[in-house]
Amino acid sequence: MSAPDRPAGDGLRVVAIADADSFVKWSASLLASVPGIRPRLLLVRTPLTVSAAQQETALAGTGIHPDDVTRLAFGDVEPWLERQQPDVVVLAGRGPFVRLMGRVVDALPHRPVTVSGLPGMAIPAQRGALDYRRHTDLLVLHSHRETRAFAELGRRIGVQVPSALATLPFARSRERMLAPERVRTLAASPAGVAVDERPRAGEGVSHRPRATDIVFAAQAMVPAGRDDRAKIAEMLVRAAEVDPGRRVVVKLRSRHGETETHLEQDPYTALLGGRRPDNLVLSYQPMAEALQTAAGLVTVSSTAAIEALALGVPVIALDSFGVGKSLLNTVFVGSGLLGGGREVIGGRFRHPTADWLRDNYFHPSRESTWWERVEELVALRRAGGLPARRVPPPRGGPLHAAWHRASVLGREDRSISGRLALAIGAPATGALGALKRRGGESGGRTWADASTDYTLEPSPHHDSIRR
Repeated sequence: MSAPDRPAGDGLRVVAIADADSFVKWSASLLASVPGIRPRLLLVRTPLTVSAAQQETALAGTGIHPDDVTRLAFGDVEPWLERQQPDVVVLAGRGPFVRLMGRVVDALPHRPVTVSGLPGMAIPAQRGALDYRRHTDLLVLHSHRETRAFAELGRRIGVQVPSALATLPFARSRERMLAPERVRTLAASPAGVAVDERPRAGEGVSHRPRATDIVFAAQAMVPAGRDDRAKIAEMLVRAAEVDPGRRVVVKLRSRHGETETHLEQDPYTALLGGRRPDNLVLSYQPMAEALQTAAGLVTVSSTAAIEALALGVPVIALDSFGVGKSLLNTVFVGSGLLGGGREVIGGRFRHPTADWLRDNYFHPSRESTWWERVEELVALRRAGGLPARRVPPPRGGPLHAAWHRASVLGREDRSISGRLALAIGAPATGALGALKRRGGESGGRTWADASTDYTLEPSPHHDSIRR
């Protein structure tokens, strides 16, 4: 689907460039929160690019119209951007995608301000996440804890990227729940769990409808082992069997033939097989819709937990497989949300502590100043006071550049140089990556260090963008 070229209106011209599902949802939701702009979304064809159905799910509730979405091959991106002349470009993709699109921006005669970010919780702050985005003008972070973690990581590796705080786009409705004049109560009944906020006299009553579903937010990367994922599948079956009157909803992000941001080795559709009770259902609907009928949400470390808390839905963050950086669940330490399978089966979901909320994604909206910072950067650029942060040429020359391009684009890169570079470089980089991951598993390395919120070594998860 391709929209006709046209200016974005009286406000700043803003384009988000994305491919994978979580980045499409994040960038669209982030820009939809900014008044006075008409955002455009440019989807570049890569192995991770969302399908039409995934696009519809990702854009649900953002207000971004399908006419404002354009799909292009990589070779058409630069001339399209030249025609659009955006003031701001949000580079929304995994690190190698951001760096590749950064080189496209570097070639534009009219240089926009470049913004990057991560589509959900980013604790621990990972070296690659920062390093790949080091040449953007602004890094958007979503909590005070993330801001501290990325600042310390930057000091450790000598990378300084200006950052600014945003409200996680899926967590805006929570601030009213933090207001001191409201009293939150949980009411249990045979019909489920209702969240009731009792206001002071003169205020209207706000409440969430009664709901009974247990919603499980599946993740591709954690837990990584097939046995652990099978244990989760067994837990979900047991939860459904214990109470046939409630639904257990397995919220998935990709159907057969679709891809996700991260590579899933053992999908729950296969692990559940034909063992599903009638009340254990698979769902591909937007998470916001699934949560409307949820009495509780369970996950290992999905950002869906934040989306649920924003709506007043209690959560269990599974600690059945431990708590550690490789499980991406250290962010929940001190939240009061950690729990095991027995709590899930019994429906004993939790609400977080107020101190944890304020430090982790639920700060007051007045502290989210990322867009004000973007406007300042645009003014500086127009005045000639903001030097370009250009992506340097690859150290390996043209062959390295071809390998990087082909690694991101996959089959969409039909160049001879790309095929040659992959044939030569893929085995070598695979071996090097495995060696680095093995080195990071030894004791005393930062992936095993529970005292920090950042890591210095490559991720222990094998998560290639080549599919």
